[in-house]
Amino acid sequence: MTEERIRGRRLGVLLVLCGAIFLEGIDVAMLNIALPSIRADLGLATGELQWVMSAYVLGYGGFMLLGGRAADLFGRRQMFVGWLTVFLLFSGLGGLATEGWQLIAARFVTGVAAAFMTPAGLSVITTGFDEGPQRDKALLVYSGTAAGGFSVGLVAGGLLASADWRWVFFAPVALAALILPAALVLVPKSPRPRRAPGQRLDLAGGLLITSAVVLLVLGVERAAHAGTWATAATVAAGLVLLGVFAAVERRAAEPLVRLGILRSGPLRRANAAGLLFAGAFFGFQFLVVLYLQELRGWSTLQTSFAMIVIGIDAVLSPTVVPKLVARFGNGRLIFGGLLLAALSYGLFLPLGADWSYLAMLPSLVLLGLAFALVYGPLTIVATEGVAEAEQGLAGGLLYTAFQFGAALGLSAVTAVSASFAVPLEGYRAALLIPFAAVLVAAAVSAPGLRRPGGGRVVAGAGAGSEAAAADPAAQAPGAAAARS
Repeated sequence: MTEERIRGRRLGVLLVLCGAIFLEGIDVAMLNIALPSIRADLGLATGELQWVMSAYVLGYGGFMLLGGRAADLFGRRQMFVGWLTVFLLFSGLGGLATEGWQLIAARFVTGVAAAFMTPAGLSVITTGFDEGPQRDKALLVYSGTAAGGFSVGLVAGGLLASADWRWVFFAPVALAALILPAALVLVPKSPRPRRAPGQRLDLAGGLLITSAVVLLVLGVERAAHAGTWATAATVAAGLVLLGVFAAVERRAAEPLVRLGILRSGPLRRANAAGLLFAGAFFGFQFLVVLYLQELRGWSTLQTSFAMIVIGIDAVLSPTVVPKLVARFGNGRLIFGGLLLAALSYGLFLPLGADWSYLAMLPSLVLLGLAFALVYGPLTIVATEGVAEAEQGLAGGLLYTAFQFGAALGLSAVTAVSASFAVPLEGYRAALLIPFAAVLVAAAVSAPGLRRPGGGRVVAGAGAGSEAAAADPAAQAPGAAAARS
């Protein structure tokens, strides 16, 4: 596979989409760093402060599948630009909040906006770039930018919060105000797919899947804080709604989620591995931040600079990883990256009370390398071979897996670490969770090593043409819509 350069208007479109995913990354990272300042200024109780983060997670994770399908049905450019505008407005409103409930409400809507904007942006890439080296290059640049946004946000959040936490919300507004006009000029319009007479939007499916995912994420988020029965009841309700959703989708003339897309083994493995990897990654970072700030007494800014080395993946993803994909294939990179992540977490298991930064540095560098090898190739595998009319759905599935995995990982490490009276012992025990999760993820992804090209999905396999031929719903009008 030879590398192809991205030029002209396509380069401009890619830069706009990278700006949007960078915006989403810094928004999340800066808020993480600013939480103590927000608590002090608004006088929030611990429960309210937790909801500042959970509200975003619920909006993002709960509406992601609906957002992905909306991009397919109503136009990718329209969804991207419209919800980028909502993201801009409500991020600014968060900075103006004077009460906890106002901030929580703004964060929920901002999360919903991201849930519609993010899969729309990803599907613009997967439909606007030819499948193969050029699309792979674009997706790796895109994923590297997302990681870079999170890394930059860790430092920027510390700097802005030291002045005034409200700048953590106003800074993304300024960036979005630059991206929005560029998107209006550069991102091409995508026609709304035509629907045959009698077909209609699957509103019942949208309501069911959104409610199910919201309940599941809520149950996971509250597992470390709410009672066992309350958590179990919330998760059980989510699972029941998920079952009802599957039954409704089988009978829907135009389903929100065509269940045939899940017949693709590579797509299923990519989503499962993505869920486990995200849970491990965010759970590990959370524990490191607690260790540095609460046990070691490091400042917010010191912690930010200590963690930024993980952002090495932002440099490697668009430069080195495309060459590695060309030589070894996506499957081998994903598997190797997951083993590298296991090594990173394993080195941190014997955590000491007075570790120097040099003792922690190998784990942090290895984690940055692992993220570069895993995140971009997972995105490629999860969207490759999927029919163009379902690219938004494929992106929504992947990002839902990432978001749900992050919620699951954070809740699990919080519950384990909080069960120990001695904080250091709790951190050591909780570190076993990300270590085990990436080993399971590696086992899940191992079948990809046997595929031709080291894990590349053959176009038309599974979720592509074969699955579409087996499922008449996949052949609905609009399935061959023009490229965005």
